[in-house]
This record gives sequence, structure tokens and C-alpha cells, in this order.
Amino acid sequence: MGNKALINIDYTYDFVADDGRLTCGKPGQAIEDKLVSLTKDFIKNGDYVVFAIDVHDEGDEFHPETKLYPPHNIRGTKGRDLYGSLQAVYEESRHLDHVHYLDKTRYSAFAGTDLEIKLRERGITEVHLVGVCTDICVLHTAVDAYNKGFKVIVYKDGVASFDQTGHEWSLRHFESSIGAEVR
Repeated sequence: MGNKALINIDYTYDFVADDGRLTCGKPGQAIEDKLVSLTKDFIKNGDYVVFAIDVHDEGDEFHPETKLYPPHNIRGTKGRDLYGSLQAVYEESRHLDHVHYLDKTRYSAFAGTDLEIKLRERGITEVHLVGVCTDICVLHTAVDAYNKGFKVIVYKDGVASFDQTGHEWSLRHFESSIGAEVR
């Protein structure tokens, strides 16, 4: 087990499938092979792999996203399933000590979760980010990781958004503003 972790962010049916409730569609589908390949490599190498997955409760009027987006990633629905073959990769590896499924309720995988504790207790200093959407949840997770002192690596062909302009801006921002490595 090394000092790095892969954080898979929100690669779910609702965010990626053609009929997902808040989908980024084709751009999200196009990164599946890269995301699955990286995930398998990290798991095989014994590196820590986190599936940081958005969860909402139906009709939660107090959640700020309720005013911003249609209902999505509702607890107990198909919309929260990992998209495509990533679900099978998770199912095959979920029993391993270095694979962790993390429910998150905000954009950042660090907000209101024990992610930082899990990373620190394993001596992890470097986080590798993949998933959707580049300019929302990936961005907020990257900024929080930077603010907490982690080295940040983002895979250009492992992130996507429904907003191409936001996607491109975020990739530049990762490098220019938080010193992340974009591979």
C-alpha cells in the first residue's frame, strides 16, 4: 500500500446515463474505459480506492441543491448505481480493506465525511481524482484536497462535464491555481 489514493467521484447512473436524472451524457460515457482501467490498476496495486458517491433523500427541502437541480442520486434508487462496468469493478473488490464506498451529501468528498481521517490514518499524501462533473464535484474535492495539504493529480481523460467551457476552465484552474498535476 502506497501513499496515494484514487477518488472516484459521482460516476453514477444519474450523472452519466442517457436517461440519468442529472446527466452529463456522452462526455461522461466517454471516460468510462479510462476510469475503469485506473480503478483496476489502483486496486491491483493495493492503493486506497474511494468511491465518493453523492446521496440525497427524496424531498429534502433543506439541502441547498434542491433549489439548484432536479432530484438526483436518491438513496435506494438505480440512479445511485455506479455507471457501466465500474459497478462490476466495485462489486468484485468491495470486500477488500483498501476499497471504500463513501456517501457524500455535498460537492466535495471531504465535506461532512470522514475522508480526510481515512486518508491520514493510511499515510496518504497524494490524491488522484476521476469522475464527474469536472467543474462541480471534482473541482470542489480538488480544492479541498489542496487546502488540506494533499498533492492533487487529475486525469484529463478521466473527468467530464455537461459544460465543456466549465470542464476546460477547471482543468486550467487545477494547474494554475492549486498546483495540481493534470495528466
